[in-house]
Formats: sequence, structure tokens, C-alpha cells
Amino acid sequence: MRLDTFVLHLEDIDKTTARNEITIKLAKLLQRADSQEIDKVCYLVLGRLLPRYRGLEFNLAEKMMIQVVAFAFNKTPDEVHHLFHQTGDLGLVAENLRQQWPEKAKNPPLLAVYQRLLEIAREEGAGSQERKKQKMAALLRLVAPRANRYLVRIPLGKLRLGFSTATVLDALSWMERQDKSLRPDLQYAFNVSADVGRVAWWLKAKGAAKLKAITASPGIPIMPALAEREATLTKILERMNGHALVEPKYDGFRVQIHVGPEPEVEKNKLFSAKEKMVKIFSRSTRDITAMLPEVVADARNLPVESIILDGEAVGFNPKTGTFFTFQETTTRRRKYGVKEAREKIPVRAFIFDVLYYNGETLLRKPFHSRRQIVEQVFAKGKWQHLALTPQTKVQSVAEAHRLFEKYIRRGLEGILVKEANSQYHAGQRKFSWIKFKRAMEGKLADTVDCLLMGYYYGRGKRQQFGIGAILVGVYSPRDGTFYTISKVGTGLTDEQWRMLRRRAQPFVVKKPPKNYQVPDELKPDVWVAPGVVMEISADVISRSPIHSAGFALRFPRFQRFRDKSPTEVTTLEEIRELFRIQEEK
Repeated sequence: MRLDTFVLHLEDIDKTTARNEITIKLAKLLQRADSQEIDKVCYLVLGRLLPRYRGLEFNLAEKMMIQVVAFAFNKTPDEVHHLFHQTGDLGLVAENLRQQWPEKAKNPPLLAVYQRLLEIAREEGAGSQERKKQKMAALLRLVAPRANRYLVRIPLGKLRLGFSTATVLDALSWMERQDKSLRPDLQYAFNVSADVGRVAWWLKAKGAAKLKAITASPGIPIMPALAEREATLTKILERMNGHALVEPKYDGFRVQIHVGPEPEVEKNKLFSAKEKMVKIFSRSTRDITAMLPEVVADARNLPVESIILDGEAVGFNPKTGTFFTFQETTTRRRKYGVKEAREKIPVRAFIFDVLYYNGETLLRKPFHSRRQIVEQVFAKGKWQHLALTPQTKVQSVAEAHRLFEKYIRRGLEGILVKEANSQYHAGQRKFSWIKFKRAMEGKLADTVDCLLMGYYYGRGKRQQFGIGAILVGVYSPRDGTFYTISKVGTGLTDEQWRMLRRRAQPFVVKKPPKNYQVPDELKPDVWVAPGVVMEISADVISRSPIHSAGFALRFPRFQRFRDKSPTEVTTLEEIRELFRIQEEK
């Protein structure tokens, strides 16, 4: 496939607003790609070069890209910035400047362009920013004007095609079956490998019948299983059919710990035979290995050939046996100052599941069998920064409630109740795991993770922040749309208002994204593309004739920022379920 072919398909998708039409047009692009191209096409249309867990970022921010465009077409950064301010789209600025450039455009193979982008992204060390600028500028001068539009948008994460990984999976099904009937198999393959490019390559090269052959492998994250909610402990135990296992619910961040031989995708970075590979991934499949060196050291000493563990990392003081708050724990999630943060907030990873052990995938084994395996591993030694989550079999609501109160007194969030015979449902929210947290002052059974969709200018004191209230929404995987659910103006400190504006700034856009449904009366002063996720508490959920979700959060309050991708926010279906639980209380 040549670059112009790829760009023409993007342009066609760009002009389309109907969700099904976008999916079908993307399927046509994927159909044109061969088995060597299709994974790269999937990454590029999602604004990436590799899957998230590989940790490779373009690192070409807006200011840097302005310099790239200026250098490419013999303009000053101020001139490009002025044009950008007029259009609100740096891709269009590059396209217009390329049209005025005398050099004849070439139409290289897409794979060649992809390799050049990969080379640019991998530049590091002294002088790397200057080399990136020069190489990216040379690429922009080489290709056609319309290609400039997309080659600038992709590194900035502003491709604006209005779809996510879910849309790509739907399109792969359309490519193969001309409908969405293959989606369950594709979703399963993605859930056990967290790499849509790998799934696409597998489908193109091996066929749909082989999708179920994709299995878990150390070094490639598995999409984590998620817990449902219920109104009461009585209802929770009824769902467990007499096989209830209770664990404490920690208030930290999810970790998936991989130990074993180096995965094939990273053979360029070999580990010695004496030093096993250890990778730690976040809930959103980001590689956070470097942030938790003490956990890495303990994991490397586990008496296993290979293993994938699921757990929660929490700030923990071993001298006092007390837990740090979530806000304190999350200070460990940093790229720099790791040593200082480690000394201040030591972390312990509490392990509650094992997904892979010594070459065998365990996802389909019952939970009690998986628990036996991980207990056997932990019985062979003690580790300071790894611990097995305590677990208690319960038969009565009174037993469950006693455990709940015990863990609340220890400063934890509550409990998780798990069905002993359940499989591990990767990437899914099932009633085989149910969380039960300390009730809030109102009826709402849980907080809501929302996407920042836009903000309103402040008045009075908040004028100094440039932001006075925010519009937030929830997600519907069924149609790939974000729906409004609340305006929030309370719960933030002055510093958090400032931080919110800083976090929002890279995602500010002139027009509402295609996958936003916002009523006219709620249109914000500033639109924010998907990128900022925050946890919101409220007293209750009420039905709403105004918000596009059909529901609203009453008395919403900001709690904290979340390290989640936009499509991992609370879903519209979950809101309906929370509303049901609330009404049953």
C-alpha cells in the first residue's frame, strides 16, 4: 500500500459522521492492507506506532511540532503559531504550507513511512530533539500536502477520526464477515493480548478460525478483569451460589506482574539467562516497571520459570503495618525521582490472582484452582514487597459483614467477593467478582470515573484559573460515544483547578469530537478531546431530561485524577446498573 492510498481512506473517514459508516470505511482500508501492513495501519489510525505496553511515544508535543513545520517550510515558529491559532489544526497548516512548497511530492510505500516515523520516535540521547525535528521536517517536505495533514496529526494524538480500539475490532469483523459477528472472537483475542495490531495480523495471516489460538504470554499484558457492584451483602452472597470468597479491597493502583523469558517482540533487548525478564503493567496496560524497582527485585526472585500475577500496589509502612492514602501511593507513579519516592512511600504489591504459570495459561481454570497455585508459589518464601492477599471463605452475610468492618477499620476501601468456581474474565466486568465499599453519605454505591469533555470559563476568583466548571461524561462501548452526565464545579482546590487546566490544555480542540453527544444548552466554552479522566463522587444518580446520558449526578464532587484511557471510564450500562442498585437500597 502506498501512502496516498492510506491518506485517501483517512480523508474519506474524516468526512464521515455516522458510526456504522466509519466502521465500514475503516474495514475497507484494513482490507487493502496485507499481512505485513495491517498491524501498522491499526496503530497509525489510533495515533500510535506500537501497542501502549511497548512504551514508545512520539514525544513530539505541539510546541515541538510547530518548530518542525516551521523548519520544514522555511517559516518562523511565530508565523506557524499564528496560522495554527487561525485554523486550530496544525495538520491543516502543514498541508497549506506544503502546497506552496516547490519540491515535487513523492508517494512512498506506507511501510517505508512507518519505519521513518519509528526511527524518529526512537531517537534519544544528546541532540535527539534536533534530530527528530530535522527528520520529521524532511518527511513532511517529501510527501504530498494532504499526507502532511495526517502525518502531523498522528504524533500529536489529534487524528480526529472519532474512534477507538473497539471501532478497529468492529472494522476487522466487517473486513472478514461484512458484519460484526466475529467481534466476540476478536474481543477475546484482544483481551488476552492487549494488542489490536497483533490481533489484526493474526486474523489476516492465519484466518478467523485461528483467533482463539491467541493465548497469554509473559511480557504481553492481559486486559484486567473488573468487578461488578451490588446493593447489599445479601444480594452479593445470593449471586455466589454458596461459593463466596472474601478479600480486602485495597485503595492503590492495579499491577500485572510478568516474569519469564523475554517476549519475541523485544528480542532486541535481551536479558541474560541469570536475570529473568520482569515487566509490570498498569490497569491501562502501560509499562510501569521502572517505577517499582523494589517489586521488580522481589518478582525476579520468585521460584518460577514464568508467571503472570494480578494484584494491587499500595503504599505500605512495614514498621507500623499501616497503609498510605491513595494520593500518597500514586506519587510512586513517576518516571523521575523514583529512588526518593521509594524511600518516602514504600510499596507492597498484594497479589490476588495468577493468570499464567510455568508455560500454562490459567484464564479458564476456576478461581480456587488458581488460588492454590499462587499459594504454593508464595509458600516457598517471603518477600518484603510482594504479599498474597488474604482470603476467607464465607457462608453468611454476618461473616461477610464482620470482614467488611475489619478491613474498613484498617483504612481499606471495603471488600471484594469472588465466586470460587469462576474463570478469569479478561477485560470484562462480571458478577463473579463484586465489590462492596463503604457507603457514601448518599445512596450512590460507588464513585464514577468520567471523561472531561469541556470546560466553562470561571467567574470571580476562578477567573485567574481560566476555568470555573467542567462538563464530564460516560462512555457507551456499543456505539463508541461519550454522553454527558454532569457539570462539576466543586471539590477542587485552587491548585487542582490549575492542574486541571494544565492537563486539559494538550487536548483542547476547536470543535466537538465526533463521538461526543452534547445538548446545545450544555455546550462548553472550551472543548476538550478525550484524554483526561477523573473520579467523581455524588449523592445520587437521577434521571435527567437535559444530559445526553439520560442520567445526572446530583451534588457531584471531584475526587481525583485517574490514570485510565478514555474508553475505560464508567460506561452508560454501568450507570444504569448503579441507578438500579440505588433504587433497591
